[in-house]
Amino acid sequence: MNDIAINAENLWRLETPGHEGWTRTARAGDPKKYYMVSTDSHANEPPDLWAKRLPQKYRERAPRVVTDENGVQWRYCEGYRPDRIRIMSFEGEDWVRSQAGADPEGRIRDNEQDGIDAEIIFPNKGLAMWATPDPVFANAQCRVWNDWAWEQFGAWPEKMVPVAAVATGDLEGTLAEIERCAALGYKALTLPCKPIWGGHDVDHVNYNLPHFDPLWALVEEVGMPVTFHVSTGRDPRASRGNGGAVINYVTHSLSPTIEPVANLCASGVLERFPKIRFATIEAGIGWVPWLLDAMDEAYRKHHMWVRPKLQGLPSDYYRAHGYATFQEDPAGLALAKDWGLAGNFMWANDYPHHEGTWPHSGEAIERTMGGLDEADRAKILGLNAAKLFGLTVPEHMRADAA
Repeated sequence: MNDIAINAENLWRLETPGHEGWTRTARAGDPKKYYMVSTDSHANEPPDLWAKRLPQKYRERAPRVVTDENGVQWRYCEGYRPDRIRIMSFEGEDWVRSQAGADPEGRIRDNEQDGIDAEIIFPNKGLAMWATPDPVFANAQCRVWNDWAWEQFGAWPEKMVPVAAVATGDLEGTLAEIERCAALGYKALTLPCKPIWGGHDVDHVNYNLPHFDPLWALVEEVGMPVTFHVSTGRDPRASRGNGGAVINYVTHSLSPTIEPVANLCASGVLERFPKIRFATIEAGIGWVPWLLDAMDEAYRKHHMWVRPKLQGLPSDYYRAHGYATFQEDPAGLALAKDWGLAGNFMWANDYPHHEGTWPHSGEAIERTMGGLDEADRAKILGLNAAKLFGLTVPEHMRADAA
């Protein structure tokens, strides 16, 4: 990346007020660099991974690209409307980002140059694994990802931590897959934001219901944190036409991640299963203080309808059990201390995605974290992640942990 010219559209990424007054920095090569974990990075799976590895009975249903009689390419995925592929001409850093992440050793090199000590790795093309009304088929796709990701990244447990994916609409299959992945050595799980794919349906089971008690009991037993990544559970490309790229990102990708948080914090699940830890991934943090206030307001003002009665407020359960990841979220960081959430927020560079901060994470951190004190920066940049995902903080960085 250092040899690639920064194209004009990316020059803003170099803007920084600097780190004057900081005793630590986020800069690679600084002997007093913070311990830094990207809590949301993405694999770069082979395009034919599922077509080659799915059981034969499913292969015709695998996500695929089809060229029509006019030479136009369409992406077909069972739960999405067909999506026309537009040939994009990337330049400079945008081109590099579109190609990065396929080689494990290259990933380590890229991230070390960005100051990253460890990364939590999520699917990329595989975020479409849950895009089907058939959760058994979804779990078959998840098994393909889980085998491949462990083969790719399992040899570097302190550098690269892939998450095991499960499709919770198929509860029996999910329980079996969690046990299998725990035996492999996985440290974390990722679940779809909504167990049954698609729009709201009152007849669909959701995470607030006792139906999922066997899942939470097993999660406690294996000791793996649960994550909910954006764009899972329902179609994130529901809007088309004018403004669609922005509308889809904000409304159909990010905001549905609120749902599993409310399901867990308001339902009594976390009282029955107090060892559960969960995190929302890539949805930002600015909405978290609002959500905590909104849940508590509803609990107090709608007390006549609230069931079950909890031992605390919904916000109490979030603070004790919940985390949220972000790349650049000045609004959320401005609220972190006042709402007592510095221990719940985790930073990520979203390697190698365009909406992430790689390879200029140092500048991004300096732009957004100058208002935090040293202890809170250390927590958000890596120590919270080490606690949640069971990572070992290097000896020379452990003073922060104390």
